[in-house]
Amino acid sequence: MTTTTAAAAPAARGSDALAGAGILLGAALRRDRARLLVWTASIVVLWGYAVVALERIYPTAADRQVRASLMSSPAAVILTGSGFGLDDYTLGAMVANEMTFLVLVALAVLSIQTVVRHTRAEEEQGTAELVRAGAVGRHAPAVTAFALVALVQLVIAALACGVLVATGLDVGGSAALAAAGAVTGLVFGAVAVVTCQVAEHARTASGLALAALGIAWIVRAAGDLQQVGGSPLSWASPLGWALQTRAFVDTRVWPLGLGLLLTLALLAVGARLGARRDLGAGLVAPRPGPARARASLATPTALAWRLHRGSATAWAVALAAGAVVTGTFADAVGAMIDEMPQLQHVLGGSGELVDVFASLMVMFLAVLVAGFALASFHGVRTEEQRGRLESVLGTSVSRQRWLGARVGVTLGTTAGLLLVVGVGLWVGVASTGSSTTPLGTFVVAALGHLPAIALLVAAAVVCYGWWPTGSGIVWGWFGFSAVAAVYGGLLRLPTWLLDLAPFTHSPALPGAGASWVGAAVMAVLAVGLGVVGVAGFRRRDVPTG
Repeated sequence: MTTTTAAAAPAARGSDALAGAGILLGAALRRDRARLLVWTASIVVLWGYAVVALERIYPTAADRQVRASLMSSPAAVILTGSGFGLDDYTLGAMVANEMTFLVLVALAVLSIQTVVRHTRAEEEQGTAELVRAGAVGRHAPAVTAFALVALVQLVIAALACGVLVATGLDVGGSAALAAAGAVTGLVFGAVAVVTCQVAEHARTASGLALAALGIAWIVRAAGDLQQVGGSPLSWASPLGWALQTRAFVDTRVWPLGLGLLLTLALLAVGARLGARRDLGAGLVAPRPGPARARASLATPTALAWRLHRGSATAWAVALAAGAVVTGTFADAVGAMIDEMPQLQHVLGGSGELVDVFASLMVMFLAVLVAGFALASFHGVRTEEQRGRLESVLGTSVSRQRWLGARVGVTLGTTAGLLLVVGVGLWVGVASTGSSTTPLGTFVVAALGHLPAIALLVAAAVVCYGWWPTGSGIVWGWFGFSAVAAVYGGLLRLPTWLLDLAPFTHSPALPGAGASWVGAAVMAVLAVGLGVVGVAGFRRRDVPTG
C-alpha cells in the first residue's frame, strides 16, 4: 500500500495540503445527495410537526401548565433537559424544552456518520488511496468532510428556522434554536475528525465519537438533575450549551460561542494528529494477532464473537453504569410525588409511578441497545466490501452458516446487553429503597424488548440478503422507531403510525397489565424475515475484494 509518511508532511503545506478539496466536496455532495436529503427533510418536518401537534394537544395556557408540571420529573430531565420557562409555559418554551434534545442527538449522529464516511471509511476501503494518487492535498479529505457537515448543518438550520417561524414562533427564539442544533452538529463533527485520526477502523472511530456523545448526555443529565436550570456540571457538556440558549424564554446565544471555540480547538487537534499518521493507519494501531489461530476460533460463531467482543464489552460497561445511575433517580420520584400530588393522581400512586419511570427507562436503554445491534450486524457489509467474506466462503463454511452465525452472535450479544440493563436498573432502584420490585421483573422487562430489536435486525438481514446497497434504509426505520418510542405519547402520533414502531408493541414492564402478544408476533415476523434474508444471500453474488 502506498503511504504518506510524516517525513513527507513538510512538503505539503499551505494551499497544497488542501488541493482538490473543492472537487472532493462536489463529489461528496453528489454521492450523499439522497442520504442528506432524507436527513434534512426528516429533521425539518419533525420541527414543524412538533409545533403543530403540541399546539393542538395543549391549546390553552392551563393545558400547557399541566404539562409543565410533568417536566420537572427526573425522567423528563434525563430525556430532555432542565426545563426553562415552566412558570409561564408558552408554546415556544414547550417546543424548545421537549424537542431540542432529540434533534441535537440526531444532528450529532448525522455529523459523526458523515465525517467517518468520507474519511476513515474511505481509507479503510482503499478508495482514499486512489484519490490521493491524484492532485489531492493531505488534509483535503478531512476538510471536505467537515465542510460538508458545516454546509448540511447550515441548510438544516436555515430551513428549521423558517419552519418554526412559519408555524407562528418568534424569529429570535427560532433562530437560536436552529443555531443551537447547527453548532452541536459542528462540535461532534469535529469530535469525529479527531477520532478518525486515532482509530484505524471506521467502526472504532464511529464508536469513539458516539461514546463522546453518550458521555456528553450523561454529564448533561447529571448536571441538570442536580439543580433546576442546570448546575455547573451541565456546562461541562456541549449538549448543555445548546440547551442553555433558553430559546423562547430569555433567549441568549452566547453559550453557542463555547461550542464554536471547542469546534475550532478539536479541528486544530485533528490537523495536528492527521499530520502524524500514515494513510490508512491510526495513531493507535491494533495489536497484531498470532500467526495461527486457536482451535476454538475455527467456527463462524467463534470468529463472529471475536470480532464483536470488544465493542460488546464497552457497551456493557457503559450500559451498566448508565442503568445503575438512572435507577438511582427513582428515589427522586418519591420525593416528587410529595411536591406534586397531581402526579400521584394521574399515575395512580407512588408505587406505580416508580414502575412507570422504570418502564420508560428500560425502553430508552433498549433503544440504545437496538442501535448497537444494527451497527453490529452491519459489520457483515464491511466484511464483504473488504474481501474477507470471500476468504471465509472459500473454506467449508456455507453462506447460510456464516450469516446465521453473525445474526446469532448479534442477537445473543443483544440479549446479554438487555440483561445488563435489567440488572443495572434494579441495582440502582433497589439502592434507593423506593421499590420492592424483584430483580427478575426488571430482567424480564428488559428482555421483553428483544423481539422488537430482533425484528429490526431481521429487516437488516433481508436488506443485506437481497439489496445490500440499500441496507441503510433500516437505520431510517430505527430512527423513526426511536422517536415514536420516546416521543410518540408526547406528540400523540396516530395509532397506525405508532404501530409501525416495534418498541410500541413490547410489554410495558415493570407494571401491571403488560401484554406479550405483540412480542410474540414480532418474534414470529423476525424469524420469517430472517429466513427470507438468508434465502436472498444464498442467491446473490458476493463481490471479490
